[in-house]
Formats: sequence, C-alpha cells, structure tokens
Amino acid sequence: MPTIAENQQMWSEQQYDWSHKGDGWSRVWGSPVAQWYGSLYPRVRAFLPAHVALEIAPGYGRWTQFLKESCERLIGVDMQEHCVMHCRERFQDSPSMSFFANDGSSLAMIEDESIDFVFSFDSLVHVEADCLEVYLRQLAHKLTSNGVGFIHHSNLGEFGKTFRVFGAIPNLPRQALIKYHLIDYDHWRARSVSAAVFEELCQNAGLVCIGQETVNWGSTRTIDCLSLFTRRGSVWERPNRVMKNPFFMQEGGRIRRLAELYTPR
Repeated sequence: MPTIAENQQMWSEQQYDWSHKGDGWSRVWGSPVAQWYGSLYPRVRAFLPAHVALEIAPGYGRWTQFLKESCERLIGVDMQEHCVMHCRERFQDSPSMSFFANDGSSLAMIEDESIDFVFSFDSLVHVEADCLEVYLRQLAHKLTSNGVGFIHHSNLGEFGKTFRVFGAIPNLPRQALIKYHLIDYDHWRARSVSAAVFEELCQNAGLVCIGQETVNWGSTRTIDCLSLFTRRGSVWERPNRVMKNPFFMQEGGRIRRLAELYTPR
C-alpha cells in the first residue's frame, strides 16, 4: 500500500530521475502533445475552458502546459517542493498561474467555491482511499456550484484477490511471469481503491460521480480508472455512467502511430 511518505520518497529528486521532466510516462503515446490532444483533451473538452482550474500533482508541468491554455487562472498543488519550484520557473512568464507545496493531501491554500475544474492524471493512482477521501471532502467545498473534477486513480481494488495471489509468488518467478505477460504487474497502484470505492467516497463527501472509465495500464486488466465528478445540484449532475475500456493502451499506440505520420519531424 503506497503511503504518503512512500510517495514522498519515491518521487523525490534523489529517488526518481526527473531529467526528462516526466515526459517519459507518455512514451506509449509518443509524446505529451500526442497524449493530450489524442487521448486526454477529448475526454475533458466538454468542461473547458474554465475560469479557474486546479491541477493536483502537476509534477514538472507535463499537463499544465496544456491546461493553462484552457483557463483564465491555474493553480498547481504538489507534495514535492522541487516540482513546485520547477513549475514556478517554467511558467514564470504567466502571472495567472500559481503553485503550492502541500503535505500530500491538504488544499488549505485554495479558497472555497473558487475552482471550476480540477484535474489530476498519472499521479493519484498511487494514493490509497484514505488520501483520496481527504482530497474529495475538501473539493466538495473548493469547487464552484457547477465545478467538475477529472481524476485518474487506481482500480486495483477490483482485482484484489487476483493480485494478492500474484504477490504470493516468489519474486524471481513472478518477475519472469510478468516479463512474458503471463500475469499482470500492479504498477504500484493503490490496492484499497476501485471505481466503486471512489464513487462511494464522492457520495460521502457530498459529490456525485457522473462518469467512470476503467482502463488498462500496461496490463490486460483495467487496473486504472478515470472518474468525472461534480457537486450535488450541479448542472452536470446525472446518474453515473460506467464504462470498461480494456484497450486504453492500444489507443495510445494508435495515437503514437498517427502522430508519427502527421508531425513534421
């Protein structure tokens, strides 16, 4: 179970190689540009542009560079001080952008009812349900009356028994089985989180899930989830729509091939 302290250590400058600024995580799509315009933006375009956007765990600004074009003001909050400092330097010519370091769960620096769109991708998959619960309870107050959130989180909890069996296999044979795609790797996903758990956390916080897409991530199983949520009474409120998409990574491969064809270099 990745704790906040373990995440703090894992993504520190001493532990993780930030020389590529996190862009390597987009290699399946070919580049962050291809991934944003081919995969992410189509999923959130209905909620953009936004007056004020909040990005949780922006890292070195892989998605921030695109989000800033779709909002009047952008706030980034990250638990890594070096990420905050990098974003401040990278976007220093944009006075409408501000970045803050937190303790891994606090949004105390954000005014209530000030956020129209909250976004987090490729980061909160590593946090457990207790951390997500803290974020969601705060977001219920930070979002405007019609504010919307898009959060990428773990769905490993749906396959808890399966991954417990995988984890019981001794390390060397387990790594060999993973290498030859005979069993799935958990990609350090949070084990206490699933689409259903996230929906329940939203309900308990006074929010409503309006759409969830469970997706595969370097695996055959849909171990991740992309969740949309809003405040109760929002113009976006509706019964939750849940879709299983075991071809998300294949989508990334198609986008990469198209980008290679249609980009000048």
